[in-house]
Amino acid sequence: MTEATITDLREIPFTTADGGTATLSEYGDQVLLVVNVASKCGLTPQYEQLEQLQRAYADRGFTVLGFPCNQFMGQEPGSMDEILEYCSVTWGVTFPVFDKVRVNGPGAAPVYKALKKSRDAEGKKGPIVWNFEKFVLTPEGGIHRFRPNVKPDDPAIVEVIEANLPR
Repeated sequence: MTEATITDLREIPFTTADGGTATLSEYGDQVLLVVNVASKCGLTPQYEQLEQLQRAYADRGFTVLGFPCNQFMGQEPGSMDEILEYCSVTWGVTFPVFDKVRVNGPGAAPVYKALKKSRDAEGKKGPIVWNFEKFVLTPEGGIHRFRPNVKPDDPAIVEVIEANLPR
């Protein structure tokens, strides 16, 4: 992606869980892990690892950003209140969870339209393949894409996070 595209990505508005608006630029020079989440998926236990990363690196300039998505076999059917309660009670989630989004198709959230232009380790870009696809955004504008089967605490993800922490 070009620098202009990355800058544009950080300025794309999206909806917060309470109906407000936010952008990635509000997180300044933090390393961000953007992930589409779901409560009723076989990969849902990844919430635990996402929260572990949040707790391990939050004070060093890192944030997980969760975007609930009901696009894959209806695995995130609840209301925002139900999703937030589930995340808090079941997984102890402290990272921001935003409003539900579509990640593929004509109704895809603009932030995901931009993220899908990035390539994974195999050089593939395009549609989100399932819940818990991860994008690590670095302060310098890098985007590192990890497919759903790559766990949040995988050494490849941790290495990117640690190498790019601003503090």
